[in-house]
Amino acid sequence: MSETGAPARRPYRVGYAPGAYDLFHIGHLNILRHARSQCDYLVAGVVSDEMAELAKGRRPMIPLVERLEIVRSVKYVDAAFVETVPDKVETWKQVRFDVLFKGDDWRGTAKGDKLEADFAAVGVDVVYFPYTVHTSSTQLRRALDALAGPALTEPLAPVTAELR
Repeated sequence: MSETGAPARRPYRVGYAPGAYDLFHIGHLNILRHARSQCDYLVAGVVSDEMAELAKGRRPMIPLVERLEIVRSVKYVDAAFVETVPDKVETWKQVRFDVLFKGDDWRGTAKGDKLEADFAAVGVDVVYFPYTVHTSSTQLRRALDALAGPALTEPLAPVTAELR
């Protein structure tokens, strides 16, 4: 709260935190928590199954509709948006955020440098948060694959049966 009793203004008005959010874990929660602390309104971008496959060479284990519902339910997220194009500036034209949040594993990389240059051209900041090294969806997927063998290499089917 400010001295007048009004909520304190955060550095940014609208923030955007994109990700696949597959096998949701503490690293995802940390990014969303840190992002929300820096903006008045946080939009989480959940990449479509097709976009995730294009970027990572494999489809997420958790289908888009379920990943979207999980992310939408996190208390730090004000809205969730399905990303269907690889160009983040195209996404910005639809969402109109002031800042994009990424894990610091992107900092200093070719893709991070391109992201920063593209967004500098439209007046959007890129803010990096610490990447949670000890937990990642890739590590979780490898552990599941090792435990289950080839049966879990395909995405999980959505649950459609009602519980009795």
